[in-house]
Amino acid sequence: MDNLFTILPDLVGTFAFAISGIKLASGKQVDWLGAYIIGLATAIGGGTIRDLFLGVTPFWMLDSRYFITTGVALLATLLFKEKLFRWKNTLFLFDTIGLGLVTIVGITKSLDANFPFWVCIVMGAITGSVGGVIRDILLNEVPLLLQKDIYALACIAGGVVYFICHYFNLSTGFTELIAAAVVMIVRILAIQFHIHLPVLKSIQPLSKK
Repeated sequence: MDNLFTILPDLVGTFAFAISGIKLASGKQVDWLGAYIIGLATAIGGGTIRDLFLGVTPFWMLDSRYFITTGVALLATLLFKEKLFRWKNTLFLFDTIGLGLVTIVGITKSLDANFPFWVCIVMGAITGSVGGVIRDILLNEVPLLLQKDIYALACIAGGVVYFICHYFNLSTGFTELIAAAVVMIVRILAIQFHIHLPVLKSIQPLSKK
């Protein structure tokens, strides 16, 4: 089992993603167990898909702290919901924090498994974004990944920066910090300045003459 310093960013990302899932579930009239499941799926969904692709045992099957962290997130929501959700951007804030931290966890785990850099970037994007897709599908929402918001692209940008720093032999801690910050900043700037990819227009069939 990893030491606490190594796993701390992963647990913080798990907590943030769990909060975002629970917050979204709170508007769907689900019970406490349902909210816990939504929070857990948000937190571990992307990492589970990543580990299956990498051919390893899903991380949460080897460490109960992810379940405990999600429980703490639910408890914090129940105890401090008035303060925690006072701001309308709470969901976005926690989702962005989780996105940045968990993306880097996906990259580093893939790199440790000796995959090439482009696979690591893809695995980082999957780790960061798929949990939110599962959350949105369970709650009957259109996944953010399929909307015009910059989401997976922010993960890819962070991954590119990670390997630029890695190329210049910067320290691992500094590299992870910079890359995670890039993911968060790209996401925030995209929302703040309404930056998004072009929307695919409806393709109309050719009219018969």
